Amino acid sequence: MTDERLNAGVIGVGNMGRNHARAYEEIDETNLVGVFDVDSERATDVAAEYGTTALSLDDLLAVADVVSVAVPTQFHYENVKRALQCDVHVLVEKPFVEEPRNGRELIDLADERDLALQVGHIERFNPAIQTLGDLVDDLDVYAVSTERLGPPVDRMIDDTVVMDLMIHDLDIVLDLVDGEVESYNAVGTPKGRYANANLRFDSGVTASLTTSRVTQEKVRKLTISAADCRVKVDYIDQSIEIHRSSVPTYIDDESFLRHRHENIVETLSVEQVEPLKSELRSFANAARSGSDPIVDGKQGLRVLHLIKSLDAETGSTENRKTPVRIDAD
Repeated sequence: MTDERLNAGVIGVGNMGRNHARAYEEIDETNLVGVFDVDSERATDVAAEYGTTALSLDDLLAVADVVSVAVPTQFHYENVKRALQCDVHVLVEKPFVEEPRNGRELIDLADERDLALQVGHIERFNPAIQTLGDLVDDLDVYAVSTERLGPPVDRMIDDTVVMDLMIHDLDIVLDLVDGEVESYNAVGTPKGRYANANLRFDSGVTASLTTSRVTQEKVRKLTISAADCRVKVDYIDQSIEIHRSSVPTYIDDESFLRHRHENIVETLSVEQVEPLKSELRSFANAARSGSDPIVDGKQGLRVLHLIKSLDAETGSTENRKTPVRIDAD
Protein backbone atom coordinates (compact mmCIF):
# COMPACT_ATOMS: atom_id res chain seq x y z
CA MET A 1 0.00 0.00 0.00
CA THR A 2 1.08 3.60 -0.55
CA ASP A 3 1.50 6.27 2.11
CA GLU A 4 -1.88 7.71 1.19
CA ARG A 5 -4.70 7.55 3.70
CA LEU A 6 -6.39 4.18 3.98
CA ASN A 7 -10.13 4.02 3.39
CA ALA A 8 -11.69 3.01 6.69
CA GLY A 9 -15.14 1.78 7.63
CA VAL A 10 -16.99 0.68 10.75
CA ILE A 11 -19.32 -2.31 11.01
CA GLY A 12 -21.64 -1.70 13.95
CA VAL A 13 -21.99 1.85 15.25
CA GLY A 14 -23.28 1.41 18.78
CA ASN A 15 -21.41 3.01 21.68
CA MET A 16 -17.98 1.67 20.75
CA GLY A 17 -18.43 1.70 16.99
CA ARG A 18 -19.46 5.35 17.07
CA ASN A 19 -16.14 6.16 18.75
CA HIS A 20 -14.26 4.21 16.08
CA ALA A 21 -16.00 6.26 13.40
CA ARG A 22 -15.02 9.49 15.18
CA ALA A 23 -11.40 8.41 15.59
CA TYR A 24 -11.04 7.24 11.98
CA GLU A 25 -12.37 10.62 10.87
CA GLU A 26 -9.90 12.50 13.09
CA ILE A 27 -6.58 10.67 12.57
CA ASP A 28 -4.32 11.40 9.60
CA GLU A 29 -3.79 7.77 8.63
CA THR A 30 -7.35 7.09 7.49
CA ASN A 31 -10.28 8.45 5.53
CA LEU A 32 -13.68 7.39 6.89
CA VAL A 33 -15.56 6.18 3.80
CA GLY A 34 -18.65 4.71 5.40
CA VAL A 35 -20.42 2.93 8.23
CA PHE A 36 -22.83 0.03 8.41
CA ASP A 37 -25.30 -1.03 11.09
CA VAL A 38 -28.33 -3.28 11.02
CA ASP A 39 -30.15 -0.30 12.53
CA SER A 40 -30.19 1.87 9.39
CA GLU A 41 -31.42 4.94 11.24
CA ARG A 42 -28.53 4.77 13.68
CA ALA A 43 -26.08 4.29 10.81
CA THR A 44 -27.49 7.34 9.04
CA ASP A 45 -27.21 9.46 12.19
CA VAL A 46 -23.60 8.45 12.83
CA ALA A 47 -22.67 8.97 9.18
CA ALA A 48 -24.13 12.49 9.23
CA GLU A 49 -22.29 13.29 12.47
CA TYR A 50 -18.90 12.35 11.05
CA GLY A 51 -19.28 13.44 7.45
CA THR A 52 -19.50 10.04 5.80
CA THR A 53 -22.10 7.71 4.28
CA ALA A 54 -24.29 4.92 5.63
CA LEU A 55 -23.68 1.97 3.29
CA SER A 56 -24.81 -1.61 2.92
CA LEU A 57 -22.27 -4.12 4.22
CA ASP A 58 -21.36 -5.24 0.70
CA ASP A 59 -20.86 -1.66 -0.48
CA LEU A 60 -18.75 -0.80 2.55
CA LEU A 61 -16.47 -3.81 2.06
CA ALA A 62 -16.12 -2.89 -1.62
CA VAL A 63 -14.60 0.53 -0.84
CA ALA A 64 -12.79 0.02 2.48
CA ASP A 65 -9.15 -0.97 2.98
CA VAL A 66 -9.63 -1.45 6.73
CA VAL A 67 -12.67 -1.92 8.94
CA SER A 68 -13.48 -2.08 12.63
CA VAL A 69 -16.00 -4.74 13.63
CA ALA A 70 -17.87 -3.46 16.70
CA VAL A 71 -21.02 -5.61 16.67
CA PRO A 72 -22.12 -7.84 19.59
CA THR A 73 -19.69 -10.70 20.21
CA GLN A 74 -21.96 -13.40 18.83
CA PHE A 75 -21.74 -11.74 15.41
CA HIS A 76 -17.96 -11.20 15.36
CA TYR A 77 -17.11 -14.39 13.50
CA GLU A 78 -19.45 -13.95 10.55
CA ASN A 79 -18.59 -10.26 10.04
CA VAL A 80 -14.83 -10.68 10.38
CA LYS A 81 -14.85 -13.66 8.03
CA ARG A 82 -16.86 -11.75 5.44
CA ALA A 83 -14.48 -8.78 5.58
CA LEU A 84 -11.38 -10.96 5.27
CA GLN A 85 -12.92 -12.78 2.30
CA CYS A 86 -13.27 -9.36 0.67
CA ASP A 87 -9.53 -8.72 1.28
CA VAL A 88 -10.19 -6.06 3.92
CA HIS A 89 -7.96 -5.71 6.99
CA VAL A 90 -9.91 -6.11 10.24
CA LEU A 91 -9.80 -4.80 13.78
CA VAL A 92 -12.39 -6.68 15.82
CA GLU A 93 -13.43 -5.53 19.28
CA LYS A 94 -12.77 -7.79 22.26
CA PRO A 95 -13.56 -10.52 23.02
CA PHE A 96 -12.19 -11.88 19.75
CA VAL A 97 -15.01 -14.38 19.08
CA GLU A 98 -17.43 -16.54 21.03
CA GLU A 99 -15.84 -19.88 20.12
CA PRO A 100 -12.06 -20.36 20.06
CA ARG A 101 -12.26 -22.72 17.06
CA ASN A 102 -13.77 -19.87 15.02
CA GLY A 103 -10.92 -17.61 16.08
CA ARG A 104 -8.38 -20.15 14.85
CA GLU A 105 -10.18 -20.24 11.48
CA LEU A 106 -10.10 -16.45 11.19
CA ILE A 107 -6.38 -16.34 12.02
CA ASP A 108 -5.66 -18.89 9.28
CA LEU A 109 -7.82 -16.97 6.79
CA ALA A 110 -6.02 -13.70 7.54
CA ASP A 111 -2.65 -15.41 7.14
CA GLU A 112 -3.66 -16.98 3.83
CA ARG A 113 -4.72 -13.61 2.44
CA ASP A 114 -1.84 -11.66 4.03
CA LEU A 115 -4.24 -9.40 5.94
CA ALA A 116 -3.91 -7.68 9.29
CA LEU A 117 -6.23 -9.12 11.94
CA GLN A 118 -6.13 -7.13 15.18
CA VAL A 119 -8.14 -7.66 18.36
CA GLY A 120 -9.31 -4.50 20.11
CA HIS A 121 -7.63 -4.75 23.51
CA ILE A 122 -7.49 -0.99 23.83
CA GLU A 123 -5.66 -0.82 27.17
CA ARG A 124 -2.50 -1.98 25.41
CA PHE A 125 -2.49 1.49 23.87
CA ASN A 126 -2.97 3.39 27.11
CA PRO A 127 0.22 5.50 27.27
CA ALA A 128 0.78 4.52 30.91
CA ILE A 129 0.78 0.83 29.96
CA GLN A 130 3.09 1.46 27.01
CA THR A 131 5.51 3.29 29.32
CA LEU A 132 5.19 0.50 31.88
CA GLY A 133 6.24 -2.09 29.31
CA ASP A 134 9.74 -0.62 29.11
CA LEU A 135 10.01 -0.46 32.90
CA VAL A 136 8.93 -4.04 33.61
CA ASP A 137 11.84 -5.51 31.65
CA ASP A 138 14.18 -4.24 34.39
CA LEU A 139 12.12 -5.46 37.36
CA ASP A 140 12.19 -8.68 39.35
CA VAL A 141 8.39 -9.03 39.51
CA TYR A 142 6.76 -11.00 42.32
CA ALA A 143 3.09 -10.15 41.90
CA VAL A 144 0.61 -8.11 39.90
CA SER A 145 -2.80 -6.91 41.07
CA THR A 146 -5.51 -5.09 39.16
CA GLU A 147 -8.75 -3.31 40.01
CA ARG A 148 -11.37 -2.40 37.40
CA LEU A 149 -14.36 -1.20 39.40
CA GLY A 150 -17.35 1.00 38.78
CA PRO A 151 -21.05 1.59 39.39
CA PRO A 152 -23.84 -0.03 37.39
CA VAL A 153 -24.11 1.27 33.84
CA ASP A 154 -27.27 2.66 32.26
CA ARG A 155 -27.25 0.34 29.25
CA MET A 156 -27.86 -3.35 28.69
CA ILE A 157 -24.69 -5.49 28.78
CA ASP A 158 -25.06 -9.21 28.16
CA ASP A 159 -21.53 -10.18 29.21
CA THR A 160 -20.47 -10.78 32.82
CA VAL A 161 -17.87 -8.48 34.37
CA VAL A 162 -15.30 -11.18 33.64
CA MET A 163 -15.96 -11.21 29.90
CA ASP A 164 -16.61 -7.46 29.63
CA LEU A 165 -14.12 -5.89 32.05
CA MET A 166 -11.64 -8.37 33.50
CA ILE A 167 -10.61 -9.37 29.99
CA HIS A 168 -8.80 -6.00 29.66
CA ASP A 169 -6.62 -6.66 32.69
CA LEU A 170 -6.03 -10.30 31.82
CA ASP A 171 -4.65 -9.24 28.44
CA ILE A 172 -2.29 -6.76 30.13
CA VAL A 173 -1.12 -9.31 32.72
CA LEU A 174 -0.46 -11.98 30.09
CA ASP A 175 1.54 -9.45 28.09
CA LEU A 176 3.58 -8.20 31.07
CA VAL A 177 4.37 -11.46 32.87
CA ASP A 178 6.80 -14.03 31.51
CA GLY A 179 5.79 -17.67 31.48
CA GLU A 180 2.56 -19.64 31.22
CA VAL A 181 -0.36 -19.82 33.65
CA GLU A 182 -0.07 -23.07 35.60
CA SER A 183 -3.08 -22.67 37.92
CA TYR A 184 -6.00 -20.33 38.51
CA ASN A 185 -9.21 -19.84 40.43
CA ALA A 186 -12.09 -17.40 40.20
CA VAL A 187 -15.11 -16.49 42.32
CA GLY A 188 -17.98 -14.12 41.73
CA THR A 189 -21.37 -12.90 42.85
CA PRO A 190 -24.73 -13.83 41.32
CA LYS A 191 -25.58 -12.19 37.98
CA GLY A 192 -21.88 -11.71 37.22
CA ARG A 193 -21.54 -8.22 38.69
CA TYR A 194 -18.43 -8.74 40.83
CA ALA A 195 -15.57 -11.20 40.43
CA ASN A 196 -12.05 -11.94 41.54
CA ALA A 197 -9.51 -14.19 39.85
CA ASN A 198 -6.10 -15.42 40.96
CA LEU A 199 -3.41 -16.75 38.63
CA ARG A 200 -0.06 -18.39 39.21
CA PHE A 201 2.54 -18.46 36.44
CA ASP A 202 5.19 -21.14 36.04
CA SER A 203 7.74 -18.35 36.54
CA GLY A 204 6.48 -18.00 40.13
CA VAL A 205 4.69 -14.67 39.58
CA THR A 206 1.15 -14.40 40.94
CA ALA A 207 -1.66 -12.14 39.75
CA SER A 208 -4.92 -11.05 41.36
CA LEU A 209 -7.64 -9.43 39.25
CA THR A 210 -10.77 -7.80 40.68
CA THR A 211 -13.61 -6.32 38.69
CA SER A 212 -17.01 -4.88 39.57
CA ARG A 213 -20.14 -3.16 38.30
CA VAL A 214 -21.46 -2.49 41.82
CA THR A 215 -18.74 -0.20 43.22
CA GLN A 216 -19.72 3.45 43.65
CA GLU A 217 -16.31 4.67 42.57
CA LYS A 218 -14.65 4.32 39.19
CA VAL A 219 -11.27 2.65 39.62
CA ARG A 220 -8.87 1.48 36.92
CA LYS A 221 -5.56 0.54 38.54
CA LEU A 222 -2.69 -1.91 38.26
CA THR A 223 0.01 -2.52 40.85
CA ILE A 224 3.28 -4.42 40.47
CA SER A 225 5.18 -5.67 43.51
CA ALA A 226 8.84 -6.18 42.62
CA ALA A 227 12.02 -6.94 44.51
CA ASP A 228 13.06 -3.33 45.04
CA CYS A 229 9.96 -1.27 44.35
CA ARG A 230 6.19 -1.05 44.05
CA VAL A 231 4.77 0.35 40.81
CA LYS A 232 1.28 1.88 40.72
CA VAL A 233 -0.49 2.57 37.42
CA ASP A 234 -3.69 4.58 37.07
CA TYR A 235 -5.35 3.96 33.70
CA ILE A 236 -7.69 6.92 34.06
CA ASP A 237 -5.05 9.49 34.97
CA GLN A 238 -2.54 7.78 32.65
CA SER A 239 0.02 8.02 35.45
CA ILE A 240 2.78 5.84 36.95
CA GLU A 241 4.28 6.06 40.42
CA ILE A 242 7.30 4.05 41.58
CA HIS A 243 7.61 3.64 45.35
CA ARG A 244 11.10 2.79 46.60
CA SER A 245 12.71 2.56 50.02
CA SER A 246 16.07 4.17 50.65
CA VAL A 247 18.86 2.39 52.49
CA PRO A 248 18.37 2.87 56.28
CA THR A 249 20.77 5.38 57.82
CA TYR A 250 21.85 5.84 61.41
CA ILE A 251 22.76 9.29 62.76
CA ASP A 252 24.89 9.79 65.86
CA ASP A 253 23.69 13.09 67.34
CA GLU A 254 25.32 13.95 70.69
CA SER A 255 25.52 10.34 71.80
CA PHE A 256 21.97 9.57 70.62
CA LEU A 257 21.66 7.04 67.83
CA ARG A 258 18.75 7.82 65.56
CA HIS A 259 17.33 5.73 62.72
CA ARG A 260 16.07 7.23 59.46
CA HIS A 261 14.37 5.34 56.66
CA GLU A 262 12.86 7.40 53.85
CA ASN A 263 10.35 6.39 51.23
CA ILE A 264 11.05 7.66 47.74
CA VAL A 265 8.26 8.17 45.20
CA GLU A 266 9.11 8.68 41.54
CA THR A 267 6.46 9.93 39.10
CA LEU A 268 7.17 8.96 35.53
CA SER A 269 6.39 11.32 32.68
CA VAL A 270 3.63 9.88 30.49
CA GLU A 271 2.48 11.54 27.28
CA GLN A 272 -1.30 12.06 27.45
CA VAL A 273 -2.93 10.63 24.32
CA GLU A 274 -6.25 8.98 23.50
CA PRO A 275 -5.74 5.18 23.49
CA LEU A 276 -8.34 4.60 20.76
CA LYS A 277 -6.55 6.88 18.33
CA SER A 278 -3.24 5.18 19.10
CA GLU A 279 -4.88 1.80 18.55
CA LEU A 280 -6.33 2.75 15.17
CA ARG A 281 -3.09 4.39 14.03
CA SER A 282 -1.22 1.20 14.93
CA PHE A 283 -3.79 -0.91 13.07
CA ALA A 284 -3.60 1.27 9.97
CA ASN A 285 0.20 1.14 10.00
CA ALA A 286 0.17 -2.66 10.31
CA ALA A 287 -2.24 -2.90 7.37
CA ARG A 288 -0.09 -0.58 5.27
CA SER A 289 3.28 -2.12 6.11
CA GLY A 290 2.30 -5.78 6.29
CA SER A 291 3.71 -6.03 9.83
CA ASP A 292 2.03 -7.96 12.64
CA PRO A 293 -0.49 -5.97 14.70
CA ILE A 294 0.51 -5.26 18.29
CA VAL A 295 -2.44 -7.38 19.44
CA ASP A 296 -2.84 -10.00 16.73
CA GLY A 297 -5.35 -12.82 16.49
CA LYS A 298 -3.12 -15.33 18.30
CA GLN A 299 -2.85 -13.04 21.32
CA GLY A 300 -6.58 -12.41 21.24
CA LEU A 301 -7.20 -16.16 21.16
CA ARG A 302 -4.85 -16.80 24.08
CA VAL A 303 -6.77 -14.30 26.19
CA LEU A 304 -10.08 -15.77 25.05
CA HIS A 305 -9.18 -19.32 26.13
CA LEU A 306 -8.31 -18.24 29.66
CA ILE A 307 -11.03 -15.63 30.17
CA LYS A 308 -13.68 -18.20 29.25
CA SER A 309 -12.19 -20.60 31.79
CA LEU A 310 -12.20 -17.89 34.47
CA ASP A 311 -15.79 -16.98 33.63
CA ALA A 312 -16.80 -20.63 33.97
CA GLU A 313 -15.02 -20.79 37.34
CA THR A 314 -16.87 -17.77 38.71
CA GLY A 315 -18.95 -18.86 41.67
CA SER A 316 -16.68 -21.82 42.43
CA THR A 317 -13.76 -21.90 44.87
CA GLU A 318 -12.18 -24.93 43.25
CA ASN A 319 -8.55 -24.26 42.35
CA ARG A 320 -7.30 -25.96 39.22
CA LYS A 321 -3.91 -27.38 40.14
CA THR A 322 -2.99 -28.89 36.80
CA PRO A 323 -1.41 -26.86 33.99
CA VAL A 324 -3.93 -25.11 31.74
CA ARG A 325 -3.44 -24.99 27.99
CA ILE A 326 -4.19 -21.43 26.90
CA ASP A 327 -1.95 -20.98 23.88
CA ALA A 328 -3.39 -20.04 20.51
CA ASP A 329 -2.21 -23.08 18.57
